[in-house]
Amino acid sequence: MVELGEHCHTHIIPRMKKVIDGTDQGGISKAVNWKGGGGFRYYRLAPSLLEKDKWDNWVISKEYNAAMLAAAMAKHEGFVYNPDETLYWKQGRSTEKDYIFTTTNFITVEYLDGIHEEMAPGESLLLCCKSYQEACADRYSNITVKKIPNMLLGRCEFGRDDYSLNIADMPVDPDSREVVTVGSEPVKRSSRRKVSKNQSILFDEGGEAANTDDRDEDPEKRP
Repeated sequence: MVELGEHCHTHIIPRMKKVIDGTDQGGISKAVNWKGGGGFRYYRLAPSLLEKDKWDNWVISKEYNAAMLAAAMAKHEGFVYNPDETLYWKQGRSTEKDYIFTTTNFITVEYLDGIHEEMAPGESLLLCCKSYQEACADRYSNITVKKIPNMLLGRCEFGRDDYSLNIADMPVDPDSREVVTVGSEPVKRSSRRKVSKNQSILFDEGGEAANTDDRDEDPEKRP
């Protein structure tokens, strides 16, 4: 379930609790003789990772602290956020030797050299930062340096407070089609649609990042 209004607290959550407790005897609960059980988790949608500054440039939102930013970037790039206890640049990993490091520091050649010296043979690193020296871009074959705003632009929607989504047709299941009539001819069409995956980060009440998905780069747009 997704809800953006305060009626989430005034109507939906109380109803969910009644259904779980078995005290709700209306609607579908009555129709299926529901006696209670189950549960739910409550997540809040985090703010956009990027916002525009007074010069109309995309920058990292001030609402993100260092830990939230690192966790969000790890999720965005398909890494598991799990900071190493000793090496600061090992914030998350996608494999046993592939790591991600997110920082708001300006990355210099000397800074990058220091990280590379600590890397073991076979290890690779994705370094996400606000900005870096041009010489850092291709300095090491096992270190990829990217600017955070550039990584996210085009993959996220910012400043949206409504339910507008890009919709695209889902792959068709032959056993899940709706028959409609066009003129005098019966026509089968898919009864399912796919909501293109929105690049959002969820944080639970404790601040832990939840699930995230990549949006289709060029989905078919529908109203």
